[in-house]
Amino acid sequence: MDKVPTFDDVAAASDSMADAVEAFTYDGERLFGDHVSGEPRRRDLVLGGEDPRDALLEERPQTEDVLFAGRIFNVNRLNVRLPNDRESVRDVVRHPGAVAIVALTDDGRICLVRQYRTALGRVTVEIPAGKLDPGEDPLACATRELREETGMEADQMAFLTTIATSVGFCDELIHIYMATGLHFVASNPDDDEFINVDLVPLSELIDAVLDGRIEDCKTVTGALICDAVSHRLDI
Repeated sequence: MDKVPTFDDVAAASDSMADAVEAFTYDGERLFGDHVSGEPRRRDLVLGGEDPRDALLEERPQTEDVLFAGRIFNVNRLNVRLPNDRESVRDVVRHPGAVAIVALTDDGRICLVRQYRTALGRVTVEIPAGKLDPGEDPLACATRELREETGMEADQMAFLTTIATSVGFCDELIHIYMATGLHFVASNPDDDEFINVDLVPLSELIDAVLDGRIEDCKTVTGALICDAVSHRLDI
């Protein structure tokens, strides 16, 4: 017959579980509730780093070690000192950055690529994009990726915005450009890229974004920028 656990056995197991939870709980505020955000303030927009109070939110990295070195990105572990002078741990994806291109035809269609994404386990519909090579200029990268993925070259290429894809754990920045005056030359995707290219009415993509049928963040951003610009210009 199996031994019946004693009270001391249960207490020891409970203490061990509590220690494990504390060891893997990296957000200090969850363990030490000594910071409150205060009542929300009605004010004009103030960007990060421009509010004097922001200095009291900063975390100061003490050490940084590579946990995983991949083909495209690394995963690093940082030990940081919190604003309350306690220490915590942050796991961060270090990424070289990327570009994305909103490529518009003269008759109001947008260039989209169809590609199987292993992380999601399905084909997605996205604007053309690709990662920066070391030291590469984003505009040059955008020109290269547009040609490689779609076979298109653009007479004009204009910067739209830069987005941070997931600020909670990743430093990837995607620089988004608008390409116009398109003409087809020849595509040249990477050896491990298998894609098809569609030219879709921009209005249909915007509707799909607003209906929640497009999940890719760079594509959502590009479509909504086009929609906002068209409304501001009344076109």
